[in-house]
Order: sequence, then structure tokens, then C-alpha cells
Amino acid sequence: MTFQYFAGAAYRALTARKDGPSLFEVCDPLLLRYRGGDPHLGKFYKTALGNPALRPLLCRTGLSELRDAPRLQGLRDALTRARDDAAPDWRAIGQPVADLLDTIELRHPQPKPAPHCGPAPGIAEIEAVIRICGAHLLRSFGANGFIPTYAAFNLIGDADLRGRELLMALTGLNARGYKNSTLLFNLARIFIARSPASALINPPWTGIAEPLWQPMQIRHRSAYYDAFFTEALLSLLKTGLASPDQTAAAGRAIADMVDFCLVTSREDVRAQDGRAVSVITALAPLPHPRFSRFFSQIKQDLGFGIYVPDCDTTACAFSAATQAGSDDPILDQPLLDFFAGYQVVGGANEPKVTVPLNESIDYEGGVVTWIDNAAGERPFGNDLDPTLNLDILEVSFRNLARWKIIETPQRLATVQRIIGFQKRLVSSGAFTDPRSHIYYLPELYCAYFGRCYAAFIALPPAARLAIDPDGAFDFIRGRVLGYVRGELIVAEMNVFDAALALIALGHLGAEVTTFTPALRTIAGHLGEGGRHGPFRAYEWNKMKTPTRILVGGPEVTSAFVLMGLALARKAMLAGSS
Repeated sequence: MTFQYFAGAAYRALTARKDGPSLFEVCDPLLLRYRGGDPHLGKFYKTALGNPALRPLLCRTGLSELRDAPRLQGLRDALTRARDDAAPDWRAIGQPVADLLDTIELRHPQPKPAPHCGPAPGIAEIEAVIRICGAHLLRSFGANGFIPTYAAFNLIGDADLRGRELLMALTGLNARGYKNSTLLFNLARIFIARSPASALINPPWTGIAEPLWQPMQIRHRSAYYDAFFTEALLSLLKTGLASPDQTAAAGRAIADMVDFCLVTSREDVRAQDGRAVSVITALAPLPHPRFSRFFSQIKQDLGFGIYVPDCDTTACAFSAATQAGSDDPILDQPLLDFFAGYQVVGGANEPKVTVPLNESIDYEGGVVTWIDNAAGERPFGNDLDPTLNLDILEVSFRNLARWKIIETPQRLATVQRIIGFQKRLVSSGAFTDPRSHIYYLPELYCAYFGRCYAAFIALPPAARLAIDPDGAFDFIRGRVLGYVRGELIVAEMNVFDAALALIALGHLGAEVTTFTPALRTIAGHLGEGGRHGPFRAYEWNKMKTPTRILVGGPEVTSAFVLMGLALARKAMLAGSS
């Protein structure tokens, strides 16, 4: 997007003709100053929505429906109940907002067909980009003491979260602060989406993964991110392209990140049978996430004070540590015994899944996301994401012998139920639908399936047969390859899309000729990141509630590009030999 685009969008937002009460005319009388009730609702409103930066953009945005006095009063009554009631009826409170939310139109990206891209870059050009990305990661670690990732709020929200899903969230989330933020963010979405400000807050982009162009981005550290940066640096070392100094630096960074995952981010919880189990928390206590003091306070004000462990961070941290050769005793825990307590069995979607935003898929066999902490808190309720379940399979394959999975019928059954969940998802075609996923894009599901498939295919044939006697992995491989080759790489891609395509194609043994569109995209955009890195920041994962929160960063893009190019290079060298 050019300066002219943003200047024009800002001008139109600031000079729009107001057609009904604005967000601030609705909320200011109720939430700016009041006594009693829930103080967080007002604090959140003033911090996130009623601040001086957002007011000029939205003060001229009104909703014509709210010129109807009874409807305006109904909305204000709902906000008053959210503010004052000791035990709010969140479904009733959310209904006026849900009705308005269904008037907005948001769509997922639909990239245009890609133009002819020309020949693939040569090995030398690919190796140069690998070296640049590896140097970027190591330089960032050296400068910061960790490799940062960034979170950015997109206030227009997620296309999959409509009125019905809002009510699901309000009734399924646990923490009142999180319900408050979900209610008010979604109210603001309506005013934004139906105003010229939408072009400024949500400008168009090329490809599927959304760029992180929001001006305010929150830098932080998490074990989940460190696990993937560890895999990226291991991938760099396997290429043999790192210099001796870089090899030593990568070794130090990997050791530090594994320690951050297994020691700093470790948290003890109770399994379903009462046993103590060590898992990995999504966000370690301060000061470890490395928030600035400003953003630490903002996080509290926005209602994100409590973070609990999750199955995905635990699985990915254990996997990265296993790949790095860690001998920490925590890895001896057979995680499948613990995960079995969070697995949906026999269609029992309640009480495990309380926020079923992707209820169109069959949850049977899937493992839910969030783990109750030692105090029994689960502020986000619980949901179920397909990509997370691939990570559980992947770490199980890497620790197959250590955890005696084949020798233990219960553990083997847990794995096979997850495989059955994945096969039904892919057989239905739902894996290509963004609505089926909670935290990830369908293209990222494809890349992560490739990662999981690589761990599976590395097992001895007898082990593969015992785990998957019906050939589910071969079936899923064919469907995923078909989607990547037939839809993803034939459309316009950005760099992150291209990296994910390469990871899927490389791990799944696709023909080298299919790499060309992704390779050309990456090579053609080298330098787009400017002073921040070789490439821009893109959407790696996201939250759909309380609004669309994207996570990524220039270093994340470098990590995924490095891993994708390393796989492509390996296949190309094997083909030439």
C-alpha cells in the first residue's frame, strides 16, 4: 500500500458524513465515568476504543439503525447490564450486538490467478537467501537476547466471527474481563466495517497470510515461538551453509531457547487423575515475555492478565527440545497420557469444547487447546484446533520409543483417534475452509501436516503400520498435495504463503517443478522488509476473540522462508545428483 492510499483512506474517514449515533455517542455516557459495577469494562473502553488515536477516525461513523430510539436504548441497556450486573446474562447482553454484527460483510482473501512466473531461481540464489535469513535470526538473537515475535490488533475482526459466534464466545469464555473485551471489540467492529475507516484499518493485500502493518505492535517472547525458531536454526545447521561463527552462535541460541521452553516456561498442573504433570505455559510470568512496561500495563487493562498452559505450546516445545537432543527429564513424561484427558471421545463436545467457533467439523478424537492451571483457571474457555492436533501427533512420533506408544494400548489408541479426526476433516474437504480452524490458516495446516508427515515417514515401516494400518497418512498426503498444487501455488502468493507452500511440498515429496512459483515469489520479494529484515511480517497465527489479533514478525518470516528453502534445496540437490 502506498502513502497515497493511506492518505486518501484517512481523509475519507475524517470527512465522512455521519448517519446515526457513533460508537462514542453510544458508549461515552455509560462507560467513561461511573461508580459501582465492573470497573474493568470502563477501563477497557477508555484504553482500547475511547482513546485519542481512535476517536478522530470513528467519531464521524454512525449506524443508521441506531436512529431508532428503542433500538439504541436496547443496546445501551445491554451495555449497562454488562457493566452493573453481578452475574450478567451474556447471551441476552450480546444479542443486540450480534444482530448488528450480522449486517457487516467481511470476506476471506481470494487471490487472483498467478501470472506466469518464469524459471526457478538457481541453487546459488536459494542458498544466498538461506544465509540472509539465518544471519537475520542470529543477529536478532544477539541484539535482543531472544528472537522476538509481534502481536497486532486488527480491529475489523475475523471474517468467521459473526453474531452467532459472538454469542458462543460470550457464553463459552470464562474470565469476565475477556468477555468484556470480546463484547466491546465486536461492537466497535460494526462501526469500523461500515465506515470509510475500514479501508484504513483493513487495507487489501496480496495472497492469503495477512501482513502485520498495524502501527502498534506488541513485541514479546513465548515458548511456542522459541520452539519454531529452534527448528529454523536446526534447519540452517543441517544445510551446512552456516559459517563456523554462525554455527557456534546458533548452538548457543538453540540451547538458550530450549532452556526457555523447558525450564522458564514450565508449569506444573494436575492431570485428570490428579497426578502432577509438567507442561509448558503459553506466556511465562513477567519479566520473561519481555513486554515493555507500557504494554505490560496495557495487557492488564485489556483483560489479558491470566494466561494458562496450552497443549500446542507444550507439544511444540517438547518436539523442538527432542530435535535439539535435550536430555531434560521433563521429556520422559508420556504426554499422551495427559492429553488423553483433554481428548473428545464419543462425540462428547461438552464440557471440553465451550467455544465451538468451528462446530461445523467433527471433534471426535481431537484434543482441545487450553490446559487448566493449578488453580483450575481456564479464562479462554476451551476450543479445538486441527493444526494443534498435528503438533501432538508430530511430537508423539518423535518420542515413539521413549513413551512406549506402540507397546501401550491406551497411548496408541489416543494417537489413532487423533489420526481419525484428521482423516475425517480432510476427507470432508473442510481443512481448506478457514472456518474449520481456530488459530491458523488452511495453508499453514498444510505446512504443518507436511512437518507431521515427515516425522511419521521417518519411523520404521513396522511402526508406521501399527500406528496407521488403514493408510490415513497416505490419503491425507494426497489431498493436501492436491490443494497446495491445485489452489495455493496457482494463485498470487506473498512471501509467507510461498514459504508455507514450500514446507508442504518439500516434506510431502512433491515434484521439484512444483516449487517454482513459491521460489520465484520469495526471490522476487527479497528486501521487502527494509530495515526490519529481508522480508515483511505476516500472519503466522491469530486469535479470533476478543478480536482479530495477528502474531508474526520479520523474524518469523525469515524462519519459515529458511525452512521452506532448505527443504527445496535438499530436494533439488537430490534430483540433480
